[in-house]
Amino acid sequence: MSSFNQRVYEVVKNIPKGKVCTYGYIALMIGSPRASRVVGYALHRNPDPQNIPCHRVVNRHGRLAPSFAFGGMEIQKQLLEHEGIKVRDDGTVDLSIYMDWVK
Repeated sequence: MSSFNQRVYEVVKNIPKGKVCTYGYIALMIGSPRASRVVGYALHRNPDPQNIPCHRVVNRHGRLAPSFAFGGMEIQKQLLEHEGIKVRDDGTVDLSIYMDWVK
């Protein structure tokens, strides 16, 4: 596993239950601010979705992944809602509420 992917997975492991983070912010946190797309690729290859909660990662507009690697957007929505996150009808979450842990 690449060190880039490992750094992505470590950040994602620290997203609190009931909260989300964006691909871009994860890229920034690991020192590669222009690599949000590569963060997405790393999460698509998540080797341990039980312990690396990639369902908590959304795009910069709070939109869920249309091709969520572990069952599609509906599964991502179910996983987020199970944690108490409200997913709007347009497939987005309110980042001002659910990304407030990032300060």
